[in-house]
Parts: sequence; C-alpha cells; structure tokens
Amino acid sequence: MTRDKTGATGPLIVAGVPAAARLRARVPALTRRVVTRLRSELPVYAELPGEEIAGDIADIVQYTLRLLADVIEHRRPATDAELAQQRDSAAQRAEEGVPLDAILTAYQIGTAMCWAELSQDARPAELPDLKEAVDRIMVLQQQVTSAVSRAYLQTRAILDSQEHGGRHALLAALLAGESGDLAERPGVQRPAALYAALTLRLGTHPDETLPGPGAGVAARRKIRRVRAVLDAFGAGTGEPALTSLDSSGGTALLPLAEAPPWPGLCALTDAAADAAGVPVTAAAAVVEPAGVAAAVAENTEIVDLVERTGRGPGLYRLADVLLDYQLSRPSVALEGLARLLQPLDSKPELLRTLETYLRHGLDRRGCAAALHIHPNTVDYRIRRIARLTGLSPGRPADLQHLTAALVARRARTLG
Repeated sequence: MTRDKTGATGPLIVAGVPAAARLRARVPALTRRVVTRLRSELPVYAELPGEEIAGDIADIVQYTLRLLADVIEHRRPATDAELAQQRDSAAQRAEEGVPLDAILTAYQIGTAMCWAELSQDARPAELPDLKEAVDRIMVLQQQVTSAVSRAYLQTRAILDSQEHGGRHALLAALLAGESGDLAERPGVQRPAALYAALTLRLGTHPDETLPGPGAGVAARRKIRRVRAVLDAFGAGTGEPALTSLDSSGGTALLPLAEAPPWPGLCALTDAAADAAGVPVTAAAAVVEPAGVAAAVAENTEIVDLVERTGRGPGLYRLADVLLDYQLSRPSVALEGLARLLQPLDSKPELLRTLETYLRHGLDRRGCAAALHIHPNTVDYRIRRIARLTGLSPGRPADLQHLTAALVARRARTLG
C-alpha cells in the first residue's frame, strides 16, 4: 500500500500498476469470459435467449466489474444507488422465473474470475495491497448478495401478494361486466373513472422458436417488456394497469384521468412493439368501467378482422374496419355482394390482382411491383375483371361495389 508524505493512502498496487486501472482495462474481455462460463456451467443461463445473454446479462456483468474497480480505487463500500442496477436485474430475473440460486451463483462465479484476473502476476511486496483488494471484493460480494436477494424476493412477493390478487379480481369483474357493486366487494380494488381498453396480439420473437426452456424465458421477457410500457403509460394516475397477457397477447385496461388523444395510444402500441421486439396488432377504446366488457369484445372482433384481411401491425379502432365489421355479419346482402365476384372463382390470379390493386390505391405500378409482374399485365387483368364481372375499379360506383364484394367474400370464406 502506497502512502504520500502526509500519510494518506494512495492507489492499491498489483503487478506494478494500480489495481483499479488494471481491472478496468480488462473489463471487456473479462465480461465475455464470465458470460461464456455462465452459459457453460449454469443450465438456466445456457437456455436463456441469445438476445438476453448479449444484452441484459452481459450489461450487468460489465457494470458489476466496473463497480468493483470503483470500490477498489476509492477504497470504500458501494453505495445504495450504485447497487440499483443489480436490484433491477434481479427483479427482472424474478419475473422471468430464473431461480435465485442460479443468480447468486452467477455473481459468485464472476467474483472468483475477477479475483483471479486481478491477482495474476502479483508480487510478494504487494501482499498488503492485494489483501485489501480482496477485502474490498468480499465486501462488495456481500452487498450484491444482499441487494439481489432482497430485490428478487420482494418482486416474487409482489407477484403473489394480495394487491396482485385484488388487481386480478378487479380485472375479472370488469371483463365480466360486473362493475356496479365493486365498492362492496372485499379485497377488490376500486376501479378508475376511465380505462383505455386494449386488445393486443403479439408476434412471436425469434428466441421463442428456440428449442428448450429458453423459449419460455423469451416469452416471459416479451410479456414483461410489454407490461412495463403499459404500466408507464398509466403511471400518472397512481393506479396500476390491469393486464392479462400471455405470449400471444391478451387484454390491458389502462386507468386514465381523461381520454387521451388517439395518436398517444398509437404511440403506446408502437412503443410496446419496440420494447418487445415483435409486431403488435391492437384495438383500443376509451370507456367507463361499465363499458369495459363490451369494448373488449368489440376490440377482439376488430383485431380478428385486421389479421384476417391482411392489414399490418398497429393500433386500430372500429372506424378503421367499419366496412369489414359490418359485412362480417350474416345477411342476405352479404351473400349478394360476395356473388358479384363469382365469375372470378376459377381465376385466382385475377382475384389476387384485384385485391392488390385496391390495396395499393389503384396504383398499377405499385400493384405490379407487389405481384412481380409488368404494369401492362395489371392493365390487362383489370380489363378482364371488368368484362367478367361488369364492374370496373375506374368507375367510382363500381369501385365501392368491388371493395364491398371483396370484404363480403372474405367474411363468407373465413366466417
């Protein structure tokens, strides 16, 4: 241990250089080695999705190594604020179902590898500095173990708490249309004045297709990230978001103080898709508690229609699919509209051209590019459609009938 003339302690020296600087220089390579060893020795880490290993896990390993360099350099314990990332990481692993013993073992492995790296090439004269360095390492290990265990167990307790049960009971009552007597039910939270009722369909993340338990971890991570975005949206009300989600999607009721602008809900859907790394198709309506059940039922129909008619991901409302929605109801008119395209039954290339042509706003070049054909071929097929059906997309009245006929045909086929 070096001291200046006043007796104040200088940096801890190992292998002839300051120990903290030596460790910081080796953090990137050491992080990769620690992660590799975690995957080779701990089955639960070997089964984690590659995105999580390269992202969340590598990040927390690197952060902890840099924190260790800081406590060695300043010769002090870590502060509570400096341990926040370890607590957050532990909470996330708890929500994903990663066992606590595996998390603590991972930190122990990282600490042992850090010590081996730091002590390599140490000189006999540096034994006092080396001893203090290991003391700093052990203190940090104790702090991390305590912080991680506490955050993990608190998260698991919250997931199973009476509060969670009360939220579930409130969600169940609202979805059943039983909002009238909620104030009198024990253990059920009071409903908010308004809710944004969302029905969501989540795409499949590539990691969910991997063999083994890692697919389940990827699904839980996706759900957690979507739920975090939804919770943040309603955080200003002081009320929790009510969610019932699985890997394919589900329902979310977001408490509101006032009706938000539609672009805000669209941005929320986009944020959920970005956070989860999957496409999200959703429908939404802002309703009072008594209207939740009907809104969710209607949202489900809207999302079904969106997916069946080949629209892309995003947020939809009834006005966006009004024609499809109306024509999906059985009626004499539905059958009559569908029969308008009967002459094309044996000519699937014409039907496909008509659908693509209308979807591209009567843009022959856009249609041709989508179908990988020449624009002249599009013109020829449109003329054939007009001859066979008597309806031309170029005439406004006929265009309405053709659009309705396609919707009716899909509704009859998929209904």
